[in-house]
Amino acid sequence: MEARINLITIWTDDVIPMKEFYNKVLGFKIENDLGEYVEFKNEGVRFALCLRKVMYNYSGEYKKLRIGQSFELAFPCKSPEDVDKSYKDIISKGGVPVHEPQNMPWNQRTALFSDPDGNIHEIFSDFK
Repeated sequence: MEARINLITIWTDDVIPMKEFYNKVLGFKIENDLGEYVEFKNEGVRFALCLRKVMYNYSGEYKKLRIGQSFELAFPCKSPEDVDKSYKDIISKGGVPVHEPQNMPWNQRTALFSDPDGNIHEIFSDFK
């Protein structure tokens, strides 16, 4: 095995609102839509959504309810001003606000929002 990530899949119980969010709100173009599995165009690591029940026959672990935040995706912005603009845009299109943009002590401006399943994600930009 190589210590390198090739694919990130978000497991969901409802693909449709998640697909709409990542496509229409965040702007990911759909590369492959099989109904229960949707893969988006993305540079570098492949990115997909999949209905959790697809995996039920492989392992009962997929039937367990998750509790709390399990992961975060972080999306770069062009500038600190772009963080503010992007945050407003994401929220106006249906993203759920979690934390408004703020300057962090590690020289980044960040903001947090969540997708329809409640996964919290970050947008950020470095500043000097």
